[in-house]
Amino acid sequence: MMKLILLFIVTVMSLSANVYYSKIEPYEVRKIASNVSGVVLTANEDMLGQTLSSTPYLRIDAKLDTSELKFTKDKLQYLKKTVKLNENIVNNLEVSLEKKRLNYERVKKLKIKSSVEKDKEFYDLINSENSSLTTLKEINTLKTQVADLEIRKKQLVRSINDKSLSAKGFKLYSLEVKVGEVVSKGTPLATIMDTSRAILTIYLNEEDVINAKKSVIYINGKKTAYKIDRFLNIADSKNISKYMAQIIIKAPKIFSKLAKVELKQNN
Repeated sequence: MMKLILLFIVTVMSLSANVYYSKIEPYEVRKIASNVSGVVLTANEDMLGQTLSSTPYLRIDAKLDTSELKFTKDKLQYLKKTVKLNENIVNNLEVSLEKKRLNYERVKKLKIKSSVEKDKEFYDLINSENSSLTTLKEINTLKTQVADLEIRKKQLVRSINDKSLSAKGFKLYSLEVKVGEVVSKGTPLATIMDTSRAILTIYLNEEDVINAKKSVIYINGKKTAYKIDRFLNIADSKNISKYMAQIIIKAPKIFSKLAKVELKQNN
């Protein structure tokens, strides 16, 4: 009788177990394409299969960018000083203008002053005001140039950074270019992988979807504490009427092996 009960329990468990197969893949795979144009200076093939440090595994010539960046910084410093000087000039002109306005208001009321003298004071006031306006206009032009150069500086810094590729903690899987090759924007450069964890991707049948997240997951016949980490409730475009689910697991010693995944319900 006991054997019959055990057989019944095993049968129920096997009926409620849904079996899937998945390759054990790295947690993340990045295909790196170039954001810049230039000649490849270094492409360290000795790093293939190695976990990368902060040392660049690939460098593109950035000599011209570095030179232009220095020139841009120098020009920015000069323009900013010029703006500051012009602002001081405007402040001085405003002090002078205030006195000239008061002087003109006083002179034009004096009957002892001729029209010629009054006109001279007036034109002197207008010329000073125009000088102030001209200086303000020059300041605005300089500030526009400064803003344009600030943008250019950021572009150059980004370009220089994009020409030196590193990916600390990732594993270098492949290099698509060699030293001396000329690359442009969009040229494939390398493939890197995060192998600190692994991921299993399975495609569930519609009837399995509802209880999938509550299921006990067995991998290669062993019970685990893993759960489904990612689930897409929209049918897959390639696997018709199947729903993608992913399980994040510890990194194995060897990737790309086939794993048997079972989803069992607690009955």
